[in-house]
Amino acid sequence: MDSAAIIGKLRKLHEDAEDPEIGRMAADAELFQALLYLESHAAALKDDTARRTAAVQRVMLWEYLREQTDLHQAQAIEHARAAGAAWAELAPALAVNAPSAAYNKARRLKAAVLTDAATEDGPVRRTPEAVQKVEQQAAARAAAERRAQHDAARRHQLLAPVARRLIEHRQGLDDGDDVTYWLDQIASVLPNCQTPTQIVSLETYVAAVVRHLRKAEAANGRLAGMDTDAQLAYAAAAEVVP
Repeated sequence: MDSAAIIGKLRKLHEDAEDPEIGRMAADAELFQALLYLESHAAALKDDTARRTAAVQRVMLWEYLREQTDLHQAQAIEHARAAGAAWAELAPALAVNAPSAAYNKARRLKAAVLTDAATEDGPVRRTPEAVQKVEQQAAARAAAERRAQHDAARRHQLLAPVARRLIEHRQGLDDGDDVTYWLDQIASVLPNCQTPTQIVSLETYVAAVVRHLRKAEAANGRLAGMDTDAQLAYAAAAEVVP
């Protein structure tokens, strides 16, 4: 939400209504102070439509400000805990009477952070149990992503040398258009092949080279003009792709 732009429009309503104290209104970026001014000077708007529009916009901006407060308070709690603050120390700051109540309130505020992060299941219920479930799901997704990255790295260790040999000895491979095309694709992705997606692409290209070489081999009974190094590169590639 561009809160400053909305405040600017509300300021214009007061200017058009010739609010005599509009010069005292806070800057558009100072949301809280600007809202306090608009609230205390609502009577300056004489037109019913303008007054209704301004009031609805103020409702929306207070809601936005409340949501932002939850997010920033949750972050402050995380910083305090990281700095060694005990729940007993945080209880007065959170306007509760016991460490357990401070913990539970912090978990409810955490729900605001998780909701802001656009979880897959929509807004998170403000209970410690709901927050814990979402955090466990997030941890499981992160673990799965780490496993995928680890598997991709292992796959790259096997695939990259094979792809490199195909490029090094491409002159000895079949020079059909299909083989040439896929070798060009390998040559383009190989130098910067790091992400799982790039590694999958590289594997696809190597598999395509092997597939078309097999087709040529089946059609001709052999691969004409393939020297020993090219044969070894082809055999290595055939071992690492389906």
